[in-house]
Amino acid sequence: MRNRLYIALLLLACSLGQIGCIVPIYSSSPDVRARQLIYVSEGYRHIPEIWERIWGLDMPDVATPYRTHGGVI
Repeated sequence: MRNRLYIALLLLACSLGQIGCIVPIYSSSPDVRARQLIYVSEGYRHIPEIWERIWGLDMPDVATPYRTHGGVI
């Protein structure tokens, strides 16, 4: 009886290691899952930088006057 319990516990431990997490990380809907994967992917980190470059937010403001040779341009 005790051997069967040990074998059952061993099989349970081995099977839990194979199936992964009980609660899935991502949604089962393909559209939502694709959005989640894009959000957590490595390339998503660069999207805010690309957005700033497209809109020119990382460029100096050209409308700001600066002094050249004592005069204002």
